[in-house]
Order: sequence, then structure tokens, then C-alpha cells
Amino acid sequence: MKIAIIDLGTNTFNLLIAQTLPNNTFKTLLLDKQGVKLGKGGINNKTITTEAYMRGINAIEQLNIIIQENKVDKIIATATSGIRSSENGKELVKEIENKFNIKIKIIDGNKEAELIYYGVKQACNLNNNNILILDIGGGSNEFIIANKNTISWKHSFDLGIARLLDKFNPSDPISKNEISEIESYIENKLDILFNAISIYKPKTLIGSSGTFDSFRSMILETKNITNIEGFGDSSYKFDIEEYNKLHTVLLKSTHSERMTMKGLEQVRVDMIVLASIFVNFMLKKFNLSEFFQSNYAIKEGVLAEFLNSINKIKNNNRIK
Repeated sequence: MKIAIIDLGTNTFNLLIAQTLPNNTFKTLLLDKQGVKLGKGGINNKTITTEAYMRGINAIEQLNIIIQENKVDKIIATATSGIRSSENGKELVKEIENKFNIKIKIIDGNKEAELIYYGVKQACNLNNNNILILDIGGGSNEFIIANKNTISWKHSFDLGIARLLDKFNPSDPISKNEISEIESYIENKLDILFNAISIYKPKTLIGSSGTFDSFRSMILETKNITNIEGFGDSSYKFDIEEYNKLHTVLLKSTHSERMTMKGLEQVRVDMIVLASIFVNFMLKKFNLSEFFQSNYAIKEGVLAEFLNSINKIKNNNRIK
């Protein structure tokens, strides 16, 4: 079966087309994405602006062309924070469904976190030790504490980078005072995370989604590496010192300088500084000793859940 998974995120709409294989596995056939910036100009007012709304429609139109060209058997689409927290989010979903005949499920933060875990679990070699998973989005950030067997704790915080950018509108380049103000704001919003960390004591951070993909690409570009053993793998281990160097460069950078940075997608130019502040804060606050990037995130989690559901149906039929 050929399946298309669409993740309607706040910053980007992501597409995965995969071929299902035996044993609940899959082969990735195609990956694509469209920048939408649904949160720009309205996210903290719980609205998708007219311009962002049209970017969303146009993005689905482009992704739908790809889907039709690939003649998929099934489409599964999920929408997250940028849509679920906006007063006109359901209107956007309805218009997409009517125009393109694509059924979209709006999922809550807990479900989003669960699906992210399913995706990361396929990409990274988890063991019995607790790890901290962080998925940075435009509207929300999901934290999951888990091991290879189970999720011990999860929560979705409305601290996505589009929200922070809209709230703080930092100078160019960002100032030290602004960095301190943002860090204080983050810290004041994460009490329940601090409590969970004290209980489960993870020492490893695994980051999923575009921010961490950009970190990986930018670090490899500084080494003039475009294709090495491990680069195409489903996860990547950061050297924390190398990340710290990148973080310092980003803090000092202007918007125009970031526009020309190799490995950084233009859709992330506005948000990457605040995203790096968020990640750096987590690494230092919790004294995390290892730091990985996962190529898989929510869309792979959606696919894994679907494959598991198909497998259960087959097993039930055998029992009958």
C-alpha cells in the first residue's frame, strides 16, 4: 500500500509518501514540505490571518499535486497547534476538505506528543534509560520523557517559536537583555516539566522536526560535508560543543546574514534564533550530556500508528 501522510504544522506543511512493507515497516518514497507560517501576525490573537490562510490553501494545493502524481492508496492528514488553537482553524480545515477531498484530523497536544514518540522510536535506538524528547513547533513545543518501552510523561506547551516571536519581536541582532527576558519567560512556564525531570532524570535530549534538522544541516555545512556515512541515517548525534558554537553564531547574526547561511531553510530564518535559545536553555538547565536529532517526527508516528492498527485487525481476524 502506498500512503501519503500530511502534517499540517504551524510553520510548515510536511508530506511523507511511503510504501508499506511487511512487519509493520515502511519505505520512504518521497518527502516534501511547504512553508506556510500560519502563526505570522495572529497566533497570539488566536487567528490565522488572511495572508496565512491563503498560504495554507496554496500549500495543500501544491502537496496535493504531488500526491495525485504518485497515485497513493490512502491519505492521512493531521493538524496541530496553529490550526487547533485558532478561531478560524476549523474553517481552514473545512475549506481544504471541500476543495481537495482531503480529510483532516485536528489532534490535541497530548496526542501530538504521543505520535512524536512513535516517530522518534523508529528513528533512534532507545533503551531502558529515560530520554527527553523535544519537538519544537511554531505553535507548541512537545516534551516527552520515555524509553524504548513506554512513555512515562508527556506535555504540550503553547511555547512554539511563532508565539515567542510574535510576543517578543526581538531586535536584529537579538540583544543580551532580550535573551534573558525570553529565558525567564520560558522558565516561568515550565514548572511541571521541571518536576517531571526531577522524577525521571533523563540525561539525553532527542530533538525532532525542522529546528533540529536545520542544526544538523548547518553544522555539517561548516565542515563542508554534504554526504558522509551516517548523514542519511534516521538520527544524528550532535557534538554539544559544535552546537554551542553554532548557537553563538546564531545569537550574533542578523536576519540578512541568516538568509545566506548554508543549511538553513528560508522558512526558518526568522525563528531559528529563538529556537536555539530554547534548546540551549534546556541543555544547560537540565545538564543534559547527550544530544541527538531524529529524522522522524509526527508524520512517521502517524504512519506507525496506522500500521499498528492494520496489524491488530489482521491478528484479530486470524483469531476469529
